[in-house]
Amino acid sequence: MRHYPYLIVGAGMAAHAAAHALRASDSEHPIGMIGEEPTGPYKRPPLSKGLWRDEDPESIWLGTRLPGLDLLTGRRVVAVDRGARKVVDDQGVAYGYDRLLLATGGSPRRLPFGGDAVIHFRTVDDYRRLRSLADLRSRIAVVGGGFIGSEIAAALAMKGLEPALMFPEETICARVLPRDLGLHLNGVYRERGVRLLPGTSVTGIEDAGRGRSLVSTSDGPRLEVDAVVAGIGLLPGVELARGAGLAVDDGIVVDESLRTSDPSIFAAGDAARFRSPLLGVPIRLEHEDAAVSMGSAAGRAMAGVPTTYDHLPFFYSDLFDRGYEAVGLTDARMEVVADWKDEYREGFLYYLENGRVRGVVCWGIFGRIDEARALLADPGPFRAADLRGRLAA
Repeated sequence: MRHYPYLIVGAGMAAHAAAHALRASDSEHPIGMIGEEPTGPYKRPPLSKGLWRDEDPESIWLGTRLPGLDLLTGRRVVAVDRGARKVVDDQGVAYGYDRLLLATGGSPRRLPFGGDAVIHFRTVDDYRRLRSLADLRSRIAVVGGGFIGSEIAAALAMKGLEPALMFPEETICARVLPRDLGLHLNGVYRERGVRLLPGTSVTGIEDAGRGRSLVSTSDGPRLEVDAVVAGIGLLPGVELARGAGLAVDDGIVVDESLRTSDPSIFAAGDAARFRSPLLGVPIRLEHEDAAVSMGSAAGRAMAGVPTTYDHLPFFYSDLFDRGYEAVGLTDARMEVVADWKDEYREGFLYYLENGRVRGVVCWGIFGRIDEARALLADPGPFRAADLRGRLAA
């Protein structure tokens, strides 16, 4: 059994950041990294953003040339034995550890039908499969109007396709954006050639022959398409943690140093649930800034560097020529105050709860996240009139 002072389960952005932080803090001890995908670490956001604008496909790779790092790909860890301080992979190989990081990410929620005919979009291989279909001018249906579904539909339309986008809510990104902005965005998608089917759920997917699928919907229309892409959310990778008896609650529960309920095991990235000092509540974020910042902090903590993770990560999205950065709790069910510089193109959305700003969306405006965080730290109380012009000045 190979033993590692530092062992990382996962080979994504959080794992990559952790390995670099470990090596910066400890230049001597070996690091093991075990990844389920056949490739090394890469950036996920370009898969639904920049690569569709013809950015260099090679730009996504993060690299693994780090002294003392053993990267083992194409292996899935299936068990953690806390007593023996070892993990076992799907080939029956065991690896010992002194300190372990679970950077297990997550898996896409899957439709209960369609099987392999559906691309449950998550990995670089999913991107390659979809891109090859798009290059063939295929008819494609996209299921889900949240972050991934909306970005993929926009990406396909920018490549000249006319994808069908279906989702059960009234508007695109309905969980985050207020109704008026969502309705405006619906119109933008239609203008750009997307066949929009709001208020629609997929009820079945059948083989239509010749490599095509027949998609049945709750509203009755049946669509014959060359491919179905699903972007309907992510399930955090908590199976290993749960099997090992670690605390799990919509993610692997960690403390301020990103330790789990076992002090020799840490967690970071999409699967980790941490308490935000700024918001005062436990949160879990599935975005790049969270993965990188948490991975770095976890690496330092594993190496014995006193570390407190008090960063509140931001997230962002690109939708045609619209885009935004956001931070905090952005739940469209809250009171949302809009402060437009140019209606529906540039402005700020403030999300209020009991007179306090809990989240900010910078719509069409970039580089203002630090100011937004400072506003979240202000206890207020705020009224709508207090917020108009607050960040625009």
